Order: sequence, then C-alpha cells, then structure tokens
Amino acid sequence: MADNSASEGSLGTIRGAAIWAPDGRKLAEFYAAVVGVTVGNAYSDEDGSEVAFPVPVGDSTYFFITAKSFKAPDWPAQELPFHLDLTFGDVKAAEKRLLELGATKPEFQPGGGRWTVLLDPSGQPFCITQTR
Repeated sequence: MADNSASEGSLGTIRGAAIWAPDGRKLAEFYAAVVGVTVGNAYSDEDGSEVAFPVPVGDSTYFFITAKSFKAPDWPAQELPFHLDLTFGDVKAAEKRLLELGATKPEFQPGGGRWTVLLDPSGQPFCITQTR
C-alpha cells in the first residue's frame, strides 16, 4: 500500500536486489550472460575473499552473493520468498539458450503456458515470458 503522505524527497528507489547462492560468481556469470552484460568488480568480505558479484542492468544492479550454507528451495513443495521474471522477444529461442547456459527445466510448469519456469544453476526458479 502506497504511503500518500510521504514527501517526494522521502521516497526511495529500488536499485536492485541481492541473491544468495552457493557460488555467487557462477550465478552472476549466468545472469550476466542471460541479459548480455558483464559482471562488475567483485566485493570482498573482511577476510579478503570475493563474495559479492554485481551485475549491472540498466539503472539497477543485482548482487549475487556466495553463501556456502545456501540451499535452493524445494520448489514447488516450498513457497518462494521471491523469484525473477525475465522477458524475451523469442521465448522458445531464449529457453534453448538458457538451457545451454546451465539452466534446467523442471517438470512442474504452472501458469497454463503464460510463462515457463526454469531453474538457474543454483537451483532457484525463475520465469521467462514473451516481451509485451
């Protein structure tokens, strides 16, 4: 629900999201390839290990974070806290390319053909649909 009492200067802008995975670099490279950009300079933790990998997309940046204890959700048995929706001009060609990049296609496909669910290399679901 929008807060209509907020002044213009007090409103925020969502600039991106952080997504955890067992190998943040690998997942960043996957999504960077999907959208045709390159992974930015990695961020290190307090021990100097690279753990956060930025993928700039337009005015947003998505960070893919290495979390060794990460476990992909058991979808569809478990609800998802969030997922990404990606659009393409040619969904069939995109699906083929995404599978070649390391995505997999689960048997369960909800949505009646309006979208296709794929799993990224970390096992997290994302959806692809036709660009409107």
